[in-house]
Amino acid sequence: MASKRIAQSSVNWAAIAERVPEADKASYLAFKAKSDGYLRKMLAAPAEPLKIDWAAYKNKIAVPGLVDNFEKSYNAIKIPYPEDKYTPAIDKHEKEIIKGIEEFKAESEVIIKAAEKRIAEINSLLPFGQMTFEDAAYIQPELTLDLENKPSFWPHQEIDYINDEPEAENPQIEEQKKIDAAH
Repeated sequence: MASKRIAQSSVNWAAIAERVPEADKASYLAFKAKSDGYLRKMLAAPAEPLKIDWAAYKNKIAVPGLVDNFEKSYNAIKIPYPEDKYTPAIDKHEKEIIKGIEEFKAESEVIIKAAEKRIAEINSLLPFGQMTFEDAAYIQPELTLDLENKPSFWPHQEIDYINDEPEAENPQIEEQKKIDAAH
């Protein structure tokens, strides 16, 4: 009788459980338990309010018109079912999310195709054991040493630039020249 009030639940708990990350399992299980508790309470209540035996009350209560007044007031009460304000907003949000997912899928497909193309290029290269420095410079010119514009590899150290300094400005070289000349 009470189950006629509720259409079949649109919540697929098994599908949700598959998508919940391990870190959020406890929160998910607490939410599901709370939802199941509310559902049990609702199903325990009758679909229709209990019928009141007004005749029995009229026989037991001596004040004339009191039971009739209560009956009239009770029958006048109509508790409206709350209106559904959230389903349209949820449906709209779901459509936006689906649109975002489709855009993400399209962007991902472009990235995947570019990566597959790059993988095919890499697979078509010579094996590194057979590659010469000239082959590497031809394939990846930005990774090769450019002695004119970029004379050393990162990390640049002072040892890379010793020969760039004029000899007159380096006192160690001048001192070494004097020592060599004395021998």
